[in-house]
Amino acid sequence: MIDEPQKFIFLADLDSFFASVVLLDHPEYIGVPLIVGANPRHGKGRGVVSTCSYEARAFGIHSGMPISQAWERCPSGIYTRPVFGRIKEISNKVMAVFRKYTQIEQVSIDEAYLDMTDRCNSFHEAKQLAQEIKDKVQRETGVTCSIGVSFSKTLAKIGSDVNKPNGITVITPQNYKEILGPLKITRIPGIGKKSLTYYEKRGFTTIGDIHQTPIHKMIAIFGQRRGEWAWKAAHGKDGRKVHDEDHYSERKSISKERTFSSDVQNYDIIIEKISSLNHKLHDIIKEKEIYYRTISIKIRFQGFDTYTRAKSFQSYTRNETKAFQIIRELLEEFRTHPKNVRLIGLRFSNLKEKLDSNQTTLLSFLKKKDEN
Repeated sequence: MIDEPQKFIFLADLDSFFASVVLLDHPEYIGVPLIVGANPRHGKGRGVVSTCSYEARAFGIHSGMPISQAWERCPSGIYTRPVFGRIKEISNKVMAVFRKYTQIEQVSIDEAYLDMTDRCNSFHEAKQLAQEIKDKVQRETGVTCSIGVSFSKTLAKIGSDVNKPNGITVITPQNYKEILGPLKITRIPGIGKKSLTYYEKRGFTTIGDIHQTPIHKMIAIFGQRRGEWAWKAAHGKDGRKVHDEDHYSERKSISKERTFSSDVQNYDIIIEKISSLNHKLHDIIKEKEIYYRTISIKIRFQGFDTYTRAKSFQSYTRNETKAFQIIRELLEEFRTHPKNVRLIGLRFSNLKEKLDSNQTTLLSFLKKKDEN
């Protein structure tokens, strides 16, 4: 049996990216708590934190936190809105640096996998190359990144977060248990806050708890699918490849959401707002020549109770009127909800940019039928 060659996979994650881009244009904010997101309105703001500087994180602020809570914790911080054009510009420059070294898989605007297997013969060389890439990114773009270096995508992802900001973590087949063992189980991509309780009730709080459990026991405790997946993830046996170029350029979904300036009880106002979101998204969908199969709504009430509902078509479509009919159906169950609405959102997913000839013919037929 021939052994497979040692893989060397990097996950490069830009440090506090939105905030870092702001600092490029406003160096006077360096060293002070910087919060990027919605307008806090002196503690009465309705949105959330997009990201924040590490100085702000010292106050317990984090992405996704209600902006009003961020203000309570740090009213003296600098609050600003993200400039998405500038963010995209810097992201493109960073990804161009990565592509000079190897094929990449861009997974978000500030994150990418790099397959360095053909460039390295040892983890020592891999670490040196990671440092070279980090230095080049900072020199050419002004922002920093943290890089996880490992033999699987899962462990590279975990490693990228271990020594943030501006760090390198090398996780090898020899040291992975030592490095990962003390980390919380939520460091494994795919185990979030909701599933954490499920693991904790069964005595699993750290990745080391998985390392100490044979795979057959994991399967006995968690079932075949979940048990085997968690064990393989913790041991770096995910087997996934770094795809040539990126998934990110292939849209997985397109969405918009709006937080009301004050909680809304009037159902007509909610319908009016989501109708506007539907129209704006369809403008983008038509411009990009995108088709979708799934429509999802998101609704958040007072107290941050949040619900999502979705419906899928049997085939791809792009019809604003039909979409709105589905949206109203999905919203109907919330018409009599006792709490006022804080946020409404709309998402189109299962996207496709090109359709086969049969699908195109069907859509053309439906369009003509609508016009008659």
